[in-house]
Amino acid sequence: MAQANEAPVDGDVAFRAMTLRGTQGFFRAGQDAAGRWWLMNPRHEAFFARCVHGVTPAPPQGDGALPCDSAAQLRAWGFNSVGVTSGVGGDDDLPFLRAIDFCRAGRVVQASELRLPDVFDPEWPRQAMVRAREVCGSLAESRALIGWMTDDTLAWAQGPRKGRPSLLQHCLSLEPSFAAYHAAWEFVLALHGGRLDSLARAWGVEMKNKEVVRELTRGESGIATRGYLRDHARWTREFARRYFTTSAAAVRAVDSNHLLFGCRFRDLVGADVLAECVYPAVDVAMPDWRELPATGAGALHPFLAGEVCWVQEEFLRAAASDRGRRLTSVERMIRGARVALERVARHPAAIGFAWGQWQDEPGEQPPFARGLLHVNGAEAREHTELLTQFNLRAENLRRKFSTSIHE
Repeated sequence: MAQANEAPVDGDVAFRAMTLRGTQGFFRAGQDAAGRWWLMNPRHEAFFARCVHGVTPAPPQGDGALPCDSAAQLRAWGFNSVGVTSGVGGDDDLPFLRAIDFCRAGRVVQASELRLPDVFDPEWPRQAMVRAREVCGSLAESRALIGWMTDDTLAWAQGPRKGRPSLLQHCLSLEPSFAAYHAAWEFVLALHGGRLDSLARAWGVEMKNKEVVRELTRGESGIATRGYLRDHARWTREFARRYFTTSAAAVRAVDSNHLLFGCRFRDLVGADVLAECVYPAVDVAMPDWRELPATGAGALHPFLAGEVCWVQEEFLRAAASDRGRRLTSVERMIRGARVALERVARHPAAIGFAWGQWQDEPGEQPPFARGLLHVNGAEAREHTELLTQFNLRAENLRRKFSTSIHE
């Protein structure tokens, strides 16, 4: 029997009432009695999200053939929801996510591997509120909407790209018309007594004036000294904190019913950004599935494992032999993918996953393309067969593992 602080769910799962996020009658998130996070659908049933980003209605086929039903394809492969898209979900009885695109609300800080709103602009809170009203109001009562993503196409200039300029350096190199430029210089100088020469010594960079940083950035030469990286981490957290708290306040002022998923992370962003993409600003994060939190890392915040795709170098480097014979690249890729998927299902903070791409991009070559459909509309069986097998048993994997933890 469930305890007084537990809400019975789906007959054999109980949520701890104090952990619930969201509004009753809509999608919510919460921990079960074993401490694992789940989504709960509006019917009060445990729900492990299995979704795909970018799904579009299939175009008409040649020779008079009828187009395939995208929603029917998703269901046949075991998916139960749709990621960020504009064409499928809701009307097809499939739960879905939507993006608000706060980058459309005001000035954007944009450079190589960087695309973010200028969150230091005094107008940013007002602009974010206007954008939230434009986008969120019409779906505030939708029972099919799982939740809101703040942006779909951000880039944080944080990934493991050695030698390239990163977020702080880009901000220090902006034109003075950007609020982020002035905020960045005030931030770093305050850390070093307000003196440029002290900053230069701490970073180990010859810096006669501020223009030196801009010239390095124009030449795509990134500062990567220990002193710089320490300040960069602090700046990144401040930038991310402002972004997530301000966007959350704007959304919740318009729609208090639905979960907030933060922004879509299309690549690795590092611990500093993820440290601010947490409750209460964000209900459920969407980190790249290669950057999931360690299970022993203290308090775990729920996440939807994002950008799932095994056409990545780490999967191609998987063990090169099996029973005395060498594996092909595809076999290595699939074997690594199977292990990684099961790791997601068993992670105590995972509430689901999102495959990153619906259809191959032009120029991608199967079997190392990323879509579930090829450019010609044919099914990418090298992906869908494994995904179908996993999707059919994902919740059983998760429930069984929850039971073993509880015992």
